[in-house]
Amino acid sequence: MSEPTPPGARPGGRTARVRAAVLRAAEDALIENGFARLDLADVARRAVVGKTTVYRRWGTVEALIADLLADMAAQSLPRADTGTLEGDLLANAHLVQRTLTDPRQGPLFRAILAAALTDADTAAALRVFYDTRVAEWAPAVRTAVDGGDLPPATDPAQVIRAVSAPLYYRLLTGAPLLPAHADQAAHSAIAAARAGTLTSPPQHLGR
Repeated sequence: MSEPTPPGARPGGRTARVRAAVLRAAEDALIENGFARLDLADVARRAVVGKTTVYRRWGTVEALIADLLADMAAQSLPRADTGTLEGDLLANAHLVQRTLTDPRQGPLFRAILAAALTDADTAAALRVFYDTRVAEWAPAVRTAVDGGDLPPATDPAQVIRAVSAPLYYRLLTGAPLLPAHADQAAHSAIAAARAGTLTSPPQHLGR
């Protein structure tokens, strides 16, 4: 799935500028100190924004993380449309690989993933983020199903997750994460989909 582009200057009025500054500061704090030490007052100081503004708008660290993830989803690159399933999923895999090995984005994702393991609100916000990104790339799989390249029952979400899962495993275990691993992840997902193993679960009727 596609991941966020590095944050930069964003258009808008003062409210938009304040939000951008605070979210950037929250990223910095997460990368440096992790979720457990994330503090709204420190984020306000980093963003050069009044503490009352930050507390009034976000209120809690969890709400700030949820807004950060929503912004990351909104800033993410759109899916590639190469014209082939292989091309699209390779583009997906390589974008994930580049993001997770980026000097800024890699540590940021590790911090958010670690937070999601201990905080239910962050976990819920992270699910929304990934659901958004999976939905962005799902049309590549549906097009392949419609064209007869994949079995009719193929579940697009499962295919997209199968591309990125091995790459996140490498991130979380500290294993090398190279472009060759992105190639392998995409090709493995395609092979599994063509074999009919990534299908929608059966719908059981009630008694």
